[in-house]
Amino acid sequence: MENVALVLVAAVAENGVIGRAGGLPWRLKSDLQHFRTLTFGHPVLMGRKTYQSIGRPLPGRTNIVVTRDRSFCAPGLIVAPNLEAGLEAARGDALRRGVDAIMIIGGADIYAQTMPLASRLEITRVHAQPTGDALFPPIAETEWRETARREGEASAQDEATFTFISYVRAANTP
Repeated sequence: MENVALVLVAAVAENGVIGRAGGLPWRLKSDLQHFRTLTFGHPVLMGRKTYQSIGRPLPGRTNIVVTRDRSFCAPGLIVAPNLEAGLEAARGDALRRGVDAIMIIGGADIYAQTMPLASRLEITRVHAQPTGDALFPPIAETEWRETARREGEASAQDEATFTFISYVRAANTP
């Protein structure tokens, strides 16, 4: 995706859990605000289950949903039959918007498929170990280099403490 980076944006527990029963296993209002700041104005690409857990298109972003369900449709979305078509739609949108990144926002299968293509990760490390049925792919130290780390300031509406961590692909990996 020349000149348009793929950025995986995820909140990941210490045990790798990102979801449980079609939703988030925690309530972190501060992270939702951080997520909005990172993704606003960019195309966001997600799987159907992630979209259904959100329940509506995210405002200020082009919402692209990848699904094999040919009958799936919802107002305010671009529906793509596969990841390749979704990435192409997202790239076109990013170029029209004049932004340099496509934000990949889940779920587990979409993260696993796009991790090898990504150039950046924006991870909220949730300091908890919830049970869950959706996991983020391992972040290999040989493939990723941490570039920024900031402790999140938990509010009364946050169920756990957290750290914002940015990674870029290490120079010696594809």
